Amino acid sequence: MLNKALREIPDELLINRRAFQGTPNQENDKIISFIREAILKCGLKDGMTISFHHHFRDGDYVVNMVVEEIAKLGIKDITICASSLGDAHDPIGKYIENGTITGIQTSGVRGKIGEAISTGKLKKTAIIRSHGGRVRAIEEGEVHIDVAFIGAPTSDPYGNARGIGGKSDCGVLSYSMVDAKYADKVVIITDCLVDYPNFPPSIQAVDVDYVVVVDEIGDPKKIVSNIIRLTSDPRELMMADYCTRIMVNSPFFKDGFSFQTGGGGAALAVNLLLRPYLEKAGIIMSFALGGITKPMCDLLDDGFVKCVVNAQAFDAGSIESIKNNPNHFEISTSQYANPRNNGALVNKLDFVILGALEVDVNFNVNVVTGSDGILRGAPGGHPDTASGSKCSIIVAPLVRSRIPTICDRVVTVTTPGEVVDVIVTDYGIAINPLRKDLIEALKDSKLPIYTIEELRDMAYEMCGKPEQLEFEDKVVAILESRDGSILDVIRKPKLYEI
Repeated sequence: MLNKALREIPDELLINRRAFQGTPNQENDKIISFIREAILKCGLKDGMTISFHHHFRDGDYVVNMVVEEIAKLGIKDITICASSLGDAHDPIGKYIENGTITGIQTSGVRGKIGEAISTGKLKKTAIIRSHGGRVRAIEEGEVHIDVAFIGAPTSDPYGNARGIGGKSDCGVLSYSMVDAKYADKVVIITDCLVDYPNFPPSIQAVDVDYVVVVDEIGDPKKIVSNIIRLTSDPRELMMADYCTRIMVNSPFFKDGFSFQTGGGGAALAVNLLLRPYLEKAGIIMSFALGGITKPMCDLLDDGFVKCVVNAQAFDAGSIESIKNNPNHFEISTSQYANPRNNGALVNKLDFVILGALEVDVNFNVNVVTGSDGILRGAPGGHPDTASGSKCSIIVAPLVRSRIPTICDRVVTVTTPGEVVDVIVTDYGIAINPLRKDLIEALKDSKLPIYTIEELRDMAYEMCGKPEQLEFEDKVVAILESRDGSILDVIRKPKLYEI
C-alpha cells in the first residue's frame, strides 16, 4: 500500500505495524482556564484515585480547590492518595460525609480528616504509609493514580514546574515527582506562569498534560508549623545536649558522618550544639538529609557539611538556601526513602533524631494517634530513617500534659522497636538492649542512662498509670510497614459514635 508520503510499503510488513499516515500535531501550550476544565479533560470518574503533595503544609490551598470542583461536578467515590493531609484540609471532612471522598491513603493525617477517619465516617479503610512506603507502593503499582494535581510555585505553559520562584515559593517538589511519573494524567496548578523553558524543572513537561493558572495555590508563611522551631526552653535544650553527647560519644561520630534531624525544638537545637564539637574534632559531615531547616543550611554555609539533600523545605531559610547554594540539592522521595530501590539515601544515614508522641517498653514508637486514639500525626519519614540509619535517637519529654510518654504499650506502632536505638527524655536516656555497641560506647559518658522500664516507672510515678483506651472492632485505618506489610491497625475508639 501507499503511505501518506506516497511510498510503497509491502503488505507483509503491515501485519503488526502501521503505515505512516502523517505527522501528528503536538500541543505546545497546555494552558487551560479552570480547575473544573482540567478535571473534565482528564476524564475523572466515580471511583478513581487522585493525588496531591503537601509541600505547602498548613498553607496549602490546592487540595480544597480541586475537591470542591469535583464535588460540584457530582463525581463520587474518590480516593485521595496524598503525601500528607493536615489542618489546612479540614473542609474535606464534609466531602467525606457526603460520599465525594470515600478513601484516604496518606503519609500523615490531622484535623477534621483524622477525626472523620477515626470515628468511622470514611467509607473505605484508610491506609497510612511512610514517605518511603508511599513511593514504593506507587512505583510497584500497588497504588494507581488516575489524576495527579500538583501545586507548583512556577510553571511554564508547557508544564515544566519548579518549587522555587513566584509568590508561593516552597523550595522543592520532591513528593510529587513520583506522582508525575506514574499518574495517568498530570495537572499542574500554579499562581505564577513563567516563560518557557522553566529550567531545571522539578516536574518535567514530558509528564504533564495540563497547566491551570489560579490566583493563589498556597500561603508560604504557613509552611512553618509550630513544631518546627528553635527553642529557648531549658528542658528542650537539656534533651538536645543529651542527643549531641550521644552522637559525639558513639563510634559513628567521625569525619564524613551523615545526619538528619526532625523539626522539634530539641532536635533543631542539636544543629547548634554540634558546631563546637565539629570544630574541635575537625570533622565535616558528608551530607545532611531531610526535611531541611535553616540551622542545617547555616552549617552548610559555614563548611561543616559538604552538601544538603532536600526532600522538604521546612522554613524560609531552607528555601532561600536551595535557591542560592550550589551544594544544596533537591531529591525525589524515591531517592530519599524507597525501601525497594537500589540507592535510598536513608540507608546511608549515620544519625537521625526524631520525635515521638509515646514510646513503649519494647521501644516501639507512636507518632500517629493521640492519647484519645484519634489520628492526629504522620509517620512521614520516621520509620524510613530509623530503619536506614546506624543510630536512631528518639527525643521526647518524659511526660506531656500530664500524660506519660514512656508507657507499657503504645496506642499505635508507627516505628517498630527493632529499629529504634536510643530514647532521650528530660529525665534520662534509655538504650535499646539490642545495641550493645552503643551501650558499651556510652557507659563512661556520664549521661543519665536508665533502662526503658525505669523511665516508664518515673513517668507513672508522676502521673499515674493511664487507663487503657477501649476500641470497637471496626478497623478504620491500616498502618503499613515500609515494605507494604501490615504493621498495625487503628480501630474506632469506643468513646466516639458515628
